[in-house]
Amino acid sequence: MRSLLFVPGDSDKKLQKGLGSGADVVIVDLEDSVAPANKQAAREISAAFLAGARAADAPLIYVRVNDFSTDLTDNDLAAVVAGRPNGIMLPKSANGADVARLSTKLRVHEAEAGLEDGAIRILPLITETGAGLLAAGTYTPDLPRLSGLTWGAEDLSADIGARSARDEGGRFTDVFRLARSMTLLAAAAAETPAIDTVFVDFRDMDALRTECVEAERDGFTGKLAIHPAQVPVINAAFTPSAEAVAQADAIVAAFAGAGNVGVVGIDGKMFDRPHLRRAERLLARARAAG
Repeated sequence: MRSLLFVPGDSDKKLQKGLGSGADVVIVDLEDSVAPANKQAAREISAAFLAGARAADAPLIYVRVNDFSTDLTDNDLAAVVAGRPNGIMLPKSANGADVARLSTKLRVHEAEAGLEDGAIRILPLITETGAGLLAAGTYTPDLPRLSGLTWGAEDLSADIGARSARDEGGRFTDVFRLARSMTLLAAAAAETPAIDTVFVDFRDMDALRTECVEAERDGFTGKLAIHPAQVPVINAAFTPSAEAVAQADAIVAAFAGAGNVGVVGIDGKMFDRPHLRRAERLLARARAAG
């Protein structure tokens, strides 16, 4: 999952456009981009969209439901699970227990819809509140539905009272860099991908590209998008280059040919087991990107 594009769930036109955006994941949004008065209409439009979006070449489709504190989550799930979404994005996830709670709800809805138990994955937004950020370490490998962890800055800024998440130069301030770092660490601990947050200035492609390159360098495997124009930039940044793939292939081949060793030499450079693991992960990403 390199690019994950948010699309308002109350606009069939935008949802159809999202299918052709080139995004790896289309996130049907029932939360922030839908006004309270449009929630039920959004459920109905989204359910119809899901029913007709099962083509073989379609991207993965996730649905961002409303968070547990709204008392809207159950109605959201009842409307969309029968449409067989690939996953549910859980906003304002407080901790790993929230993922387990959602998983229990999904089991019931999957059974009612005749779906395989565990068919629908979960992608939680883990830093949208101060309490959620402090609980980042509660996401563990024994949450089998996890498809990744991601983070958000805008809701966090509202929760803590920050006037802005970024400084005058456009870079995240300290508390939001902490949230970003905690998401990376939490994802590593949970053995799941880390997905970077949105870049809200969708006209500034150069700044988006810079942020993507830095995110990929640091260990994120994809990024949330708010506009179709962002998708090609994100996909390019999170697709391993031919040079990186060639080097990773060489490292894997060298270890395979050397037997049970801890270090190999390639062109005068030494590579140890952490390099092997990193190479294997990069090759897995390259295969997923096609």
